Amino acid sequence: MPAVSKCGIPGMFEMYNYRRDKVVRFILTTSLVILSAAAMADDVAVTVYNSNLGVVSETRSLEFQKGVNRFAFTDVPSQIDPASVQFEVVGSNANISILEQNYAFDLVDPQQMYNKYIDQQIELIDKDGKLYSGTLLAFSGDAITLQEKSGRIKIVMMEHITEVNFPSLPEGLITRPTLFWIYNSDFSGKLDGKIGYQTSGMNWSAEYVGVLGSDEKNLDLSGWASIDNTSGKTFKEATLKLIAGDIGRIEPEIFIRGGRGKAVYTADMGAAGFEEKAFFEYHLYTLPRKATIADKETKQISLFEPAGTSVEKVFIYRPERDAKKVEVDIKFTNSKETGLGMPLPAGRVRMFKADDDGSMILLGEDMIDHTPKNEEVKVRVGYAFDIVAEQRVIDQTRISSEVQDQMFEIELKNRKDEPVTVEVEKKIYGYWDVLESSMEYQKKDAYTLVFRVPVGADKSTVLKFKIRSYLR
Repeated sequence: MPAVSKCGIPGMFEMYNYRRDKVVRFILTTSLVILSAAAMADDVAVTVYNSNLGVVSETRSLEFQKGVNRFAFTDVPSQIDPASVQFEVVGSNANISILEQNYAFDLVDPQQMYNKYIDQQIELIDKDGKLYSGTLLAFSGDAITLQEKSGRIKIVMMEHITEVNFPSLPEGLITRPTLFWIYNSDFSGKLDGKIGYQTSGMNWSAEYVGVLGSDEKNLDLSGWASIDNTSGKTFKEATLKLIAGDIGRIEPEIFIRGGRGKAVYTADMGAAGFEEKAFFEYHLYTLPRKATIADKETKQISLFEPAGTSVEKVFIYRPERDAKKVEVDIKFTNSKETGLGMPLPAGRVRMFKADDDGSMILLGEDMIDHTPKNEEVKVRVGYAFDIVAEQRVIDQTRISSEVQDQMFEIELKNRKDEPVTVEVEKKIYGYWDVLESSMEYQKKDAYTLVFRVPVGADKSTVLKFKIRSYLR
Protein backbone atom coordinates (compact mmCIF):
# COMPACT_ATOMS: atom_id res chain seq x y z
CA MET A 1 0.00 0.00 0.00
CA PRO A 2 1.14 3.60 -0.54
CA ALA A 3 2.27 5.90 2.19
CA VAL A 4 -0.46 7.24 4.46
CA SER A 5 -1.41 10.90 4.24
CA LYS A 6 -4.16 13.05 5.67
CA CYS A 7 -7.11 13.91 3.45
CA GLY A 8 -9.74 16.60 3.95
CA ILE A 9 -13.48 16.52 3.20
CA PRO A 10 -14.92 19.72 1.68
CA GLY A 11 -18.57 20.73 1.47
CA MET A 12 -19.76 20.43 5.09
CA PHE A 13 -21.35 22.91 7.47
CA GLU A 14 -20.98 22.49 11.24
CA MET A 15 -22.68 24.12 14.20
CA TYR A 16 -21.45 23.59 17.76
CA ASN A 17 -23.29 24.63 20.90
CA TYR A 18 -21.25 24.99 24.06
CA ARG A 19 -21.92 25.33 27.75
CA ARG A 20 -18.70 26.04 29.59
CA ASP A 21 -16.67 24.71 26.67
CA LYS A 22 -18.66 21.45 26.53
CA VAL A 23 -20.28 20.34 23.28
CA VAL A 24 -24.06 20.18 23.68
CA ARG A 25 -25.09 19.23 20.13
CA PHE A 26 -23.54 18.68 16.74
CA ILE A 27 -25.40 19.24 13.45
CA LEU A 28 -24.37 18.16 9.94
CA THR A 29 -26.41 19.97 7.29
CA THR A 30 -24.90 18.56 4.08
CA SER A 31 -23.33 15.23 3.16
CA LEU A 32 -20.08 14.14 1.57
CA VAL A 33 -20.16 14.39 -2.21
CA ILE A 34 -18.08 11.27 -2.88
CA LEU A 35 -18.89 7.59 -2.89
CA SER A 36 -18.98 6.14 0.60
CA ALA A 37 -18.91 2.55 1.87
CA ALA A 38 -21.88 1.16 3.75
CA ALA A 39 -21.39 1.45 7.49
CA MET A 40 -22.77 -2.03 8.20
CA ALA A 41 -20.84 -4.95 6.76
CA ASP A 42 -22.86 -7.79 5.26
CA ASP A 43 -20.46 -10.31 6.74
CA VAL A 44 -17.60 -9.86 9.20
CA ALA A 45 -15.08 -12.24 10.76
CA VAL A 46 -12.70 -11.24 13.56
CA THR A 47 -9.67 -13.22 14.70
CA VAL A 48 -8.22 -12.01 18.00
CA TYR A 49 -4.68 -12.78 19.16
CA ASN A 50 -3.27 -12.54 22.68
CA SER A 51 -0.74 -9.94 21.53
CA ASN A 52 -2.72 -6.70 21.01
CA LEU A 53 -3.79 -7.72 17.51
CA GLY A 54 -7.01 -8.35 15.63
CA VAL A 55 -7.36 -9.50 12.02
CA VAL A 56 -10.65 -8.49 10.41
CA SER A 57 -12.33 -9.66 7.21
CA GLU A 58 -15.45 -7.80 6.05
CA THR A 59 -17.72 -8.19 3.02
CA ARG A 60 -19.55 -4.99 2.11
CA SER A 61 -21.83 -3.95 -0.73
CA LEU A 62 -19.90 -1.16 -2.48
CA GLU A 63 -20.91 1.11 -5.36
CA PHE A 64 -18.33 1.99 -7.99
CA GLN A 65 -18.24 4.26 -11.05
CA LYS A 66 -16.34 3.71 -14.26
CA GLY A 67 -13.00 5.38 -14.60
CA VAL A 68 -10.75 6.92 -11.96
CA ASN A 69 -12.75 7.99 -8.89
CA ARG A 70 -12.46 8.59 -5.18
CA PHE A 71 -14.08 6.41 -2.53
CA ALA A 72 -14.50 6.93 1.24
CA PHE A 73 -14.32 3.72 3.24
CA THR A 74 -15.74 4.63 6.66
CA ASP A 75 -16.50 2.67 9.84
CA VAL A 76 -12.97 1.37 10.33
CA PRO A 77 -11.12 1.03 13.66
CA SER A 78 -9.21 4.08 14.83
CA GLN A 79 -6.23 1.75 15.45
CA ILE A 80 -6.25 0.12 12.01
CA ASP A 81 -2.91 -0.65 10.37
CA PRO A 82 -3.45 1.00 6.95
CA ALA A 83 -0.52 -0.87 5.38
CA SER A 84 -2.28 -4.20 6.06
CA VAL A 85 -5.45 -3.43 4.04
CA GLN A 86 -6.36 -5.95 1.32
CA PHE A 87 -9.25 -5.68 -1.15
CA GLU A 88 -10.83 -8.04 -3.66
CA VAL A 89 -14.08 -8.16 -5.62
CA VAL A 90 -16.36 -11.09 -4.75
CA GLY A 91 -18.37 -12.97 -7.42
CA SER A 92 -17.66 -10.64 -10.35
CA ASN A 93 -15.27 -10.30 -13.28
CA ALA A 94 -15.11 -6.52 -12.85
CA ASN A 95 -11.59 -5.11 -12.91
CA ILE A 96 -11.13 -2.66 -10.05
CA SER A 97 -7.67 -1.57 -8.99
CA ILE A 98 -6.77 0.60 -6.01
CA LEU A 99 -4.35 3.29 -7.25
CA GLU A 100 -3.86 5.13 -3.98
CA GLN A 101 -4.94 4.85 -0.37
CA ASN A 102 -4.98 7.61 2.25
CA TYR A 103 -5.84 7.09 5.89
CA ALA A 104 -7.35 10.17 7.56
CA PHE A 105 -7.65 10.27 11.33
CA ASP A 106 -7.57 14.01 12.14
CA LEU A 107 -10.95 13.95 13.90
CA VAL A 108 -13.25 16.80 14.78
CA ASP A 109 -13.03 18.11 18.34
CA PRO A 110 -13.50 21.62 19.84
CA GLN A 111 -9.77 22.34 20.24
CA GLN A 112 -9.09 21.32 16.65
CA MET A 113 -11.95 23.50 15.38
CA TYR A 114 -10.59 26.58 17.17
CA ASN A 115 -7.04 25.89 15.98
CA LYS A 116 -8.19 25.56 12.36
CA TYR A 117 -10.24 28.78 12.56
CA ILE A 118 -7.46 31.10 13.71
CA ASP A 119 -7.61 34.24 11.47
CA GLN A 120 -11.09 33.28 10.23
CA GLN A 121 -14.64 34.43 10.96
CA ILE A 122 -16.75 32.79 13.71
CA GLU A 123 -19.90 33.68 15.67
CA LEU A 124 -20.65 33.34 19.40
CA ILE A 125 -23.94 33.72 21.30
CA ASP A 126 -24.03 34.29 25.07
CA LYS A 127 -26.61 33.36 27.71
CA ASP A 128 -28.63 36.52 27.01
CA GLY A 129 -28.76 35.87 23.25
CA LYS A 130 -26.19 38.54 22.40
CA LEU A 131 -24.25 37.86 19.19
CA TYR A 132 -20.46 38.28 18.91
CA SER A 133 -18.80 37.94 15.51
CA GLY A 134 -15.35 38.58 14.18
CA THR A 135 -11.98 37.10 13.28
CA LEU A 136 -10.69 34.53 15.77
CA LEU A 137 -7.25 35.65 16.97
CA ALA A 138 -6.67 33.33 19.91
CA PHE A 139 -8.35 30.69 22.08
CA SER A 140 -7.13 29.81 25.57
CA GLY A 141 -9.90 27.49 26.77
CA ASP A 142 -11.33 30.08 29.16
CA ALA A 143 -11.52 32.99 26.73
CA ILE A 144 -11.67 33.83 23.04
CA THR A 145 -9.98 36.84 21.46
CA LEU A 146 -11.96 38.34 18.52
CA GLN A 147 -11.25 41.19 16.13
CA GLU A 148 -14.52 42.84 15.11
CA LYS A 149 -15.16 44.40 11.67
CA SER A 150 -14.45 47.83 13.16
CA GLY A 151 -10.97 46.63 14.12
CA ARG A 152 -11.75 46.64 17.82
CA ILE A 153 -10.33 43.68 19.79
CA LYS A 154 -12.73 41.94 22.14
CA ILE A 155 -12.03 39.18 24.70
CA VAL A 156 -15.08 37.02 25.36
CA MET A 157 -15.16 34.78 28.44
CA MET A 158 -16.32 31.25 27.52
CA GLU A 159 -18.28 30.80 30.74
CA HIS A 160 -20.90 33.20 29.32
CA ILE A 161 -21.13 31.51 25.89
CA THR A 162 -23.85 28.97 25.04
CA GLU A 163 -23.30 28.64 21.28
CA VAL A 164 -20.36 28.85 18.86
CA ASN A 165 -20.99 28.80 15.08
CA PHE A 166 -18.35 27.76 12.53
CA PRO A 167 -19.26 28.35 8.85
CA SER A 168 -17.90 24.99 7.63
CA LEU A 169 -15.81 22.01 8.60
CA PRO A 170 -12.13 22.92 8.02
CA GLU A 171 -10.21 20.99 5.41
CA GLY A 172 -8.38 18.05 6.97
CA LEU A 173 -10.92 17.39 9.74
CA ILE A 174 -13.29 14.43 9.58
CA THR A 175 -15.89 12.98 11.92
CA ARG A 176 -14.54 9.42 11.98
CA PRO A 177 -11.40 7.55 10.86
CA THR A 178 -11.69 6.96 7.10
CA LEU A 179 -9.80 5.16 4.36
CA PHE A 180 -9.86 7.14 1.10
CA TRP A 181 -9.23 5.15 -2.06
CA ILE A 182 -8.47 6.45 -5.53
CA TYR A 183 -9.46 3.58 -7.80
CA ASN A 184 -9.80 2.73 -11.49
CA SER A 185 -12.83 0.67 -12.49
CA ASP A 186 -14.16 -0.78 -15.77
CA PHE A 187 -17.58 -1.21 -14.15
CA SER A 188 -20.37 1.01 -12.79
CA GLY A 189 -22.75 -0.28 -10.14
CA LYS A 190 -22.83 -2.23 -6.89
CA LEU A 191 -20.45 -5.07 -6.11
CA ASP A 192 -19.58 -7.14 -3.06
CA GLY A 193 -16.08 -6.30 -1.92
CA LYS A 194 -14.02 -8.24 0.61
CA ILE A 195 -11.77 -6.07 2.76
CA GLY A 196 -9.18 -7.47 5.15
CA TYR A 197 -6.99 -5.58 7.62
CA GLN A 198 -5.16 -5.70 10.93
CA THR A 199 -5.89 -3.51 13.92
CA SER A 200 -4.35 -2.91 17.31
CA GLY A 201 -6.49 -2.52 20.42
CA MET A 202 -7.76 -6.11 20.43
CA ASN A 203 -6.59 -8.73 22.87
CA TRP A 204 -7.77 -11.84 24.63
CA SER A 205 -6.63 -13.95 27.54
CA ALA A 206 -7.82 -17.08 29.25
CA GLU A 207 -9.37 -16.84 32.70
CA TYR A 208 -9.66 -20.02 34.74
CA VAL A 209 -11.63 -20.72 37.90
CA GLY A 210 -10.66 -23.79 39.92
CA VAL A 211 -12.65 -25.10 42.89
CA LEU A 212 -10.82 -27.51 45.19
CA GLY A 213 -12.78 -30.38 46.69
CA SER A 214 -13.10 -30.71 50.45
CA ASP A 215 -10.34 -33.38 50.49
CA GLU A 216 -8.08 -31.10 48.37
CA LYS A 217 -7.42 -33.98 45.99
CA ASN A 218 -9.84 -33.02 43.23
CA LEU A 219 -10.34 -29.84 41.24
CA ASP A 220 -13.27 -28.59 39.15
CA LEU A 221 -11.84 -26.30 36.45
CA SER A 222 -13.73 -23.96 34.12
CA GLY A 223 -12.18 -21.71 31.49
CA TRP A 224 -13.30 -18.39 30.00
CA ALA A 225 -12.01 -16.33 27.10
CA SER A 226 -11.80 -12.67 28.14
CA ILE A 227 -11.84 -10.51 24.98
CA ASP A 228 -10.88 -6.83 25.19
CA ASN A 229 -11.76 -4.45 22.36
CA THR A 230 -10.45 -0.87 22.36
CA SER A 231 -9.81 -0.72 18.60
CA GLY A 232 -12.29 2.12 18.06
CA LYS A 233 -14.90 0.01 16.23
CA THR A 234 -17.80 -2.27 17.17
CA PHE A 235 -18.01 -5.51 15.18
CA LYS A 236 -21.67 -6.55 14.99
CA GLU A 237 -22.72 -10.18 14.55
CA ALA A 238 -19.19 -11.30 13.75
CA THR A 239 -17.70 -14.74 13.33
CA LEU A 240 -15.26 -14.85 16.24
CA LYS A 241 -12.00 -16.79 16.31
CA LEU A 242 -9.23 -16.76 18.90
CA ILE A 243 -5.60 -17.76 18.32
CA ALA A 244 -3.64 -19.17 21.25
CA GLY A 245 0.12 -19.14 20.78
CA ASP A 246 3.06 -16.80 20.36
CA ILE A 247 3.18 -15.53 16.78
CA GLY A 248 6.18 -13.71 15.36
CA ARG A 249 5.62 -10.00 14.85
CA ILE A 250 7.70 -6.96 13.88
CA GLU A 251 6.78 -4.21 16.32
CA PRO A 252 6.28 -0.88 14.51
CA GLU A 253 6.63 2.56 16.04
CA ILE A 254 3.39 3.27 17.88
CA PHE A 255 1.45 6.51 17.51
CA ILE A 256 -1.31 7.05 20.08
CA ARG A 257 -4.32 8.83 18.64
CA GLY A 258 -6.67 8.67 21.60
CA GLY A 259 -7.04 7.53 25.16
CA ARG A 260 -8.63 4.33 26.30
CA GLY A 261 -12.14 4.54 27.73
CA LYS A 262 -13.53 2.64 30.63
CA ALA A 263 -14.27 -0.98 29.76
CA VAL A 264 -17.78 -2.31 30.15
CA TYR A 265 -17.99 -5.87 31.41
CA THR A 266 -20.36 -8.23 29.68
CA ALA A 267 -20.55 -11.99 29.81
CA ASP A 268 -22.19 -14.62 27.64
CA MET A 269 -22.66 -16.97 30.57
CA GLY A 270 -24.12 -20.36 29.86
CA ALA A 271 -23.73 -20.03 26.08
CA ALA A 272 -22.01 -22.62 23.91
CA GLY A 273 -18.24 -22.46 24.23
CA PHE A 274 -15.53 -22.46 21.58
CA GLU A 275 -14.62 -25.30 19.25
CA GLU A 276 -10.87 -25.95 19.47
CA LYS A 277 -8.46 -27.37 16.90
CA ALA A 278 -4.77 -27.32 16.08
CA PHE A 279 -3.91 -24.72 13.42
CA PHE A 280 -0.37 -24.49 12.06
CA GLU A 281 1.76 -24.41 15.25
CA TYR A 282 -0.96 -22.71 17.30
CA HIS A 283 -4.44 -23.54 18.57
CA LEU A 284 -7.55 -22.01 17.06
CA TYR A 285 -10.79 -21.49 18.99
CA THR A 286 -13.92 -20.77 16.93
CA LEU A 287 -17.21 -19.66 18.44
CA PRO A 288 -20.01 -21.67 16.72
CA ARG A 289 -22.36 -18.67 16.65
CA LYS A 290 -22.23 -14.98 15.82
CA ALA A 291 -21.15 -12.51 18.51
CA THR A 292 -21.05 -8.71 18.79
CA ILE A 293 -17.71 -7.34 19.98
CA ALA A 294 -18.44 -3.80 21.10
CA ASP A 295 -15.81 -1.10 21.31
CA LYS A 296 -14.54 -0.34 24.83
CA GLU A 297 -15.97 -3.60 26.12
CA THR A 298 -14.61 -6.70 27.78
CA LYS A 299 -16.58 -9.79 26.79
CA GLN A 300 -16.30 -13.21 28.44
CA ILE A 301 -17.28 -16.42 26.69
CA SER A 302 -16.90 -19.98 27.95
CA LEU A 303 -13.83 -21.76 26.55
CA PHE A 304 -14.89 -25.26 27.56
CA GLU A 305 -17.36 -27.08 29.75
CA PRO A 306 -16.24 -27.40 33.42
CA ALA A 307 -13.97 -30.42 33.87
CA GLY A 308 -12.78 -32.32 36.91
CA THR A 309 -9.24 -33.56 37.53
CA SER A 310 -7.23 -35.11 40.31
CA VAL A 311 -4.63 -32.82 41.88
CA GLU A 312 -1.82 -32.85 44.41
CA LYS A 313 -1.04 -30.15 46.92
CA VAL A 314 2.70 -29.49 46.99
CA PHE A 315 4.81 -27.51 49.50
CA ILE A 316 7.93 -25.96 47.96
CA TYR A 317 10.75 -24.07 49.70
CA ARG A 318 12.85 -21.88 47.41
CA PRO A 319 15.28 -20.01 49.69
CA GLU A 320 16.55 -17.79 46.87
CA ARG A 321 12.99 -16.54 46.27
CA ASP A 322 11.90 -16.24 49.93
CA ALA A 323 14.18 -17.30 52.78
CA LYS A 324 11.37 -17.69 55.36
CA LYS A 325 8.23 -18.84 53.54
CA VAL A 326 7.13 -22.15 52.05
CA GLU A 327 5.11 -21.95 48.83
CA VAL A 328 1.88 -23.89 48.27
CA ASP A 329 1.25 -25.18 44.74
CA ILE A 330 -1.60 -27.17 43.21
CA LYS A 331 -0.17 -29.62 40.69
CA PHE A 332 -1.95 -31.71 38.07
CA THR A 333 -1.28 -33.33 34.71
CA ASN A 334 -3.27 -31.98 31.79
CA SER A 335 -4.30 -35.40 30.45
CA LYS A 336 -7.49 -37.31 29.64
CA GLU A 337 -6.59 -39.86 32.29
CA THR A 338 -6.79 -37.19 35.00
CA GLY A 339 -9.96 -35.61 33.57
CA LEU A 340 -8.66 -32.83 31.27
CA GLY A 341 -6.45 -33.43 28.24
CA MET A 342 -7.17 -30.19 26.34
CA PRO A 343 -4.79 -27.38 25.29
CA LEU A 344 -4.85 -24.67 27.96
CA PRO A 345 -4.09 -21.15 26.64
CA ALA A 346 -2.00 -18.84 28.82
CA GLY A 347 -4.03 -16.97 31.41
CA ARG A 348 -4.88 -16.32 35.03
CA VAL A 349 -6.03 -19.10 37.34
CA ARG A 350 -8.07 -18.31 40.46
CA MET A 351 -8.31 -21.04 43.08
CA PHE A 352 -11.30 -21.35 45.43
CA LYS A 353 -12.48 -23.76 48.09
CA ALA A 354 -15.94 -23.98 49.65
CA ASP A 355 -16.29 -23.38 53.39
CA ASP A 356 -18.56 -25.57 55.54
CA ASP A 357 -21.48 -23.20 54.89
CA GLY A 358 -20.92 -23.38 51.13
CA SER A 359 -19.41 -19.92 50.69
CA MET A 360 -16.47 -19.79 48.28
CA ILE A 361 -13.11 -18.67 49.70
CA LEU A 362 -10.38 -17.37 47.37
CA LEU A 363 -7.17 -19.31 48.03
CA GLY A 364 -4.97 -17.42 45.58
CA GLU A 365 -4.26 -16.84 41.91
CA ASP A 366 -1.44 -17.38 39.45
CA MET A 367 -0.60 -17.14 35.75
CA ILE A 368 -0.02 -20.22 33.63
CA ASP A 369 1.73 -20.33 30.26
CA HIS A 370 0.35 -22.00 27.11
CA THR A 371 0.13 -25.65 28.16
CA PRO A 372 -0.44 -28.48 25.66
CA LYS A 373 -2.14 -31.71 26.65
CA ASN A 374 -0.26 -34.30 28.71
CA GLU A 375 1.94 -31.64 30.31
CA GLU A 376 2.18 -30.83 34.01
CA VAL A 377 0.51 -27.68 35.34
CA LYS A 378 1.65 -26.01 38.56
CA VAL A 379 -0.44 -23.22 40.05
CA ARG A 380 1.20 -21.25 42.86
CA VAL A 381 -1.63 -20.53 45.28
CA GLY A 382 0.24 -18.73 48.07
CA TYR A 383 2.39 -19.47 51.12
CA ALA A 384 1.78 -21.95 53.93
CA PHE A 385 0.85 -20.26 57.20
CA ASP A 386 1.87 -23.16 59.49
CA ILE A 387 5.16 -24.19 57.87
CA VAL A 388 8.28 -22.16 58.62
CA ALA A 389 11.68 -22.47 56.95
CA GLU A 390 15.16 -21.10 57.52
CA GLN A 391 18.42 -21.53 55.63
CA ARG A 392 21.84 -21.10 57.27
CA VAL A 393 25.45 -21.42 56.11
CA ILE A 394 27.04 -23.18 59.10
CA ASP A 395 30.55 -23.64 57.68
CA GLN A 396 32.57 -22.16 54.84
CA THR A 397 36.11 -23.14 53.86
CA ARG A 398 38.37 -21.77 51.11
CA ILE A 399 40.34 -24.76 49.84
CA SER A 400 42.28 -22.71 47.29
CA SER A 401 41.91 -19.52 45.31
CA GLU A 402 39.56 -21.37 42.98
CA VAL A 403 37.83 -23.89 45.28
CA GLN A 404 35.39 -23.24 48.13
CA ASP A 405 33.35 -25.56 50.38
CA GLN A 406 30.07 -24.54 52.04
CA MET A 407 27.93 -26.45 54.52
CA PHE A 408 24.24 -25.52 54.33
CA GLU A 409 21.59 -26.23 56.94
CA ILE A 410 17.88 -25.87 56.19
CA GLU A 411 15.42 -26.21 59.06
CA LEU A 412 11.75 -26.86 58.32
CA LYS A 413 9.14 -26.49 61.09
CA ASN A 414 5.67 -27.97 60.64
CA ARG A 415 3.05 -26.54 63.04
CA LYS A 416 0.17 -28.42 61.38
CA ASP A 417 -1.66 -31.39 62.96
CA GLU A 418 -0.63 -33.66 60.08
CA PRO A 419 2.71 -34.60 58.51
CA VAL A 420 3.85 -32.90 55.28
CA THR A 421 6.57 -33.30 52.69
CA VAL A 422 8.38 -30.17 51.59
CA GLU A 423 10.24 -29.98 48.29
CA VAL A 424 13.41 -27.94 48.74
CA GLU A 425 14.70 -26.33 45.53
CA LYS A 426 18.19 -24.97 46.13
CA LYS A 427 19.79 -22.82 43.42
CA ILE A 428 23.58 -23.08 43.04
CA TYR A 429 25.33 -21.19 40.27
CA GLY A 430 28.65 -21.81 38.55
CA TYR A 431 30.48 -25.15 38.68
CA TRP A 432 29.82 -27.29 41.78
CA ASP A 433 29.59 -30.77 43.31
CA VAL A 434 27.66 -32.20 46.26
CA LEU A 435 30.22 -33.58 48.71
CA GLU A 436 27.76 -34.87 51.30
CA SER A 437 24.05 -34.73 52.17
CA SER A 438 21.87 -35.91 55.04
CA MET A 439 19.06 -36.80 52.57
CA GLU A 440 18.69 -38.06 49.03
CA TYR A 441 18.57 -35.45 46.30
CA GLN A 442 18.03 -35.00 42.59
CA LYS A 443 19.87 -32.67 40.25
CA LYS A 444 16.98 -30.94 38.47
CA ASP A 445 19.28 -28.99 36.15
CA ALA A 446 22.79 -27.48 36.11
CA TYR A 447 21.79 -24.95 38.79
CA THR A 448 19.15 -26.67 40.93
CA LEU A 449 19.19 -29.33 43.65
CA VAL A 450 15.87 -30.84 44.79
CA PHE A 451 15.27 -32.57 48.14
CA ARG A 452 12.01 -34.13 49.35
CA VAL A 453 11.97 -33.53 53.08
CA PRO A 454 9.32 -35.24 55.27
CA VAL A 455 8.31 -33.27 58.36
CA GLY A 456 6.10 -34.83 61.06
CA ALA A 457 3.05 -33.20 62.64
CA ASP A 458 4.17 -30.38 64.96
CA LYS A 459 7.79 -31.42 64.36
CA SER A 460 10.89 -29.93 62.75
CA THR A 461 13.42 -31.48 60.38
CA VAL A 462 16.94 -30.31 59.58
CA LEU A 463 18.50 -30.89 56.15
CA LYS A 464 22.30 -30.62 55.83
CA PHE A 465 24.43 -30.74 52.70
CA LYS A 466 27.92 -29.62 51.63
CA ILE A 467 28.65 -28.01 48.28
CA ARG A 468 32.06 -27.59 46.66
CA SER A 469 32.16 -24.63 44.28
CA TYR A 470 34.84 -24.05 41.64
CA LEU A 471 35.48 -20.34 41.29
CA ARG A 472 36.65 -19.97 37.71
